[in-house]
Amino acid sequence: MQTSLRSVRLQPWKPALLLLLAIGLGGCDLVNSIKQKMGTGFGGHATAHPAPAAASAPPPVVDTPPPTESLPDLPLATIVKKDLQTGHYDEGEKALRHYLETHPGDHRAQSLLHQLTVDPVQMLGAPARTHTVSPGESYSTVAAHYLGDANLFLVLARYNNASNPSLLRSGATLQLPASQKRISSDADAETSATPAAVNTDAGVHSSDLSRSSDSSRAESPVQKARRLESQGVALYQQGDKDRALALLDQALTLDPKLPPSGPVSVEMRKELVANYHQRAIVLYRDQHLDQAIALWNRVLAMDPSYEPAAVYRARAIELKQRLQQY
Repeated sequence: MQTSLRSVRLQPWKPALLLLLAIGLGGCDLVNSIKQKMGTGFGGHATAHPAPAAASAPPPVVDTPPPTESLPDLPLATIVKKDLQTGHYDEGEKALRHYLETHPGDHRAQSLLHQLTVDPVQMLGAPARTHTVSPGESYSTVAAHYLGDANLFLVLARYNNASNPSLLRSGATLQLPASQKRISSDADAETSATPAAVNTDAGVHSSDLSRSSDSSRAESPVQKARRLESQGVALYQQGDKDRALALLDQALTLDPKLPPSGPVSVEMRKELVANYHQRAIVLYRDQHLDQAIALWNRVLAMDPSYEPAAVYRARAIELKQRLQQY
């Protein structure tokens, strides 16, 4: 009977003993397991275990379009010099389209874009004759002389499959269309109510050029050079510097000793001298020495005191002599 009572009295201590033993042998995980099996804690109350939190759903995937390419707002003259004259036609087309978004009424930009995307043969006609490039000539001067518009340099370059219009070698043969009449550079010339009138914003009309073309047969080279310079001065004063310098370039090709007609002409020559010099440096670095020397000759003919041209010309002549020795 005593043994029975003792076992009854010791019964409440068994949970504690088991718990202490579990702590020593298995740690907290085993303790929790024993508590769950026993169903009670030391105070006789059931131990509550919170339910595991449900896994949160992953955030929805939002299909965001890639950021659009941001193009810089470049002036038209920069686009022409940086992309179009160097043969970067794809970049030039993007830059022109971006430019026209903010300058939709710029006829020259429209013309350049049209020249860049149209079929050159469709615009100019089938090739029917050739032209041998003289030293210092460019696509602008050839376009001004044969097509009546220096601004058509781009389509003429594409007409001749030029990958870099800024590099036109002396002695190269260019393909030209049959007619020497003026070809409109306007993109909408075919639907224009007055297709004969172009460049009206610059004060130059095709009718004026037609009359000058008819009278040019009776002109001497000096007279024609003076007329082209006069047209260039008018364009320069109205902000169309590229075409103005192209006309002056053509005038000086006809008469390298043509004197300036006034202060604007002097300013144009300074800018043209700088352009010649930069073009000559590019040719020199590519070892097109004859073309580079020819351009520096033109620079020094216009400005004998232009020292950079004299220095580089001497270097080019020396390099040419060295190459000829090997």
